Amino acid sequence: MAERIKVLLSEEEVDRRIQEIGEQISRDYEGKQVHLVCVLKGGSFFMCELAKRITVPVSLDFMSVSSYGSSTKSSGVVKIVKDLDEPLKDKEVIVVEDVVDSGRTLSYLLEMLRDRGPRSLRLCTLLDKPDRRVVDVDVDYTGFQIPDKFVVGYGLDYDQRYRNLPYIGVVEFE
Repeated sequence: MAERIKVLLSEEEVDRRIQEIGEQISRDYEGKQVHLVCVLKGGSFFMCELAKRITVPVSLDFMSVSSYGSSTKSSGVVKIVKDLDEPLKDKEVIVVEDVVDSGRTLSYLLEMLRDRGPRSLRLCTLLDKPDRRVVDVDVDYTGFQIPDKFVVGYGLDYDQRYRNLPYIGVVEFE
């Protein structure tokens, strides 16, 4: 089956919105240091671009998780594939995600990170699909709310392809 990618959000739109989020985080954390935690792999493109636009001191860490369940639905039970390198105790933490959809895995992950004692814990996502939400998740910084479409680009993939697209595109199968 062949696929075609239709632009949903242009490179310029994404870049402009990341700049705005960076400015907002810089205001919110004025006089503090922020610790960004990226959920791999998809969040890496967004986090790197976001970090460049934050003017307060920034530190970075990465984690990789997988959720158990059927291939089409996450159970929300998280297996840590790569844990953080540094403790979160007393840090101002922002978890950076590429997309929030059902909320199952993210809800579990945020609760686990909260137990590690950060001073604050917030969530930042490039894309939010509220129509897919099954579990309530508070998103503090949202790039774009999008419809329930299969999207790629800016770190999001289809079968490990298209992560490198500089825009957000919808996969259309022919």
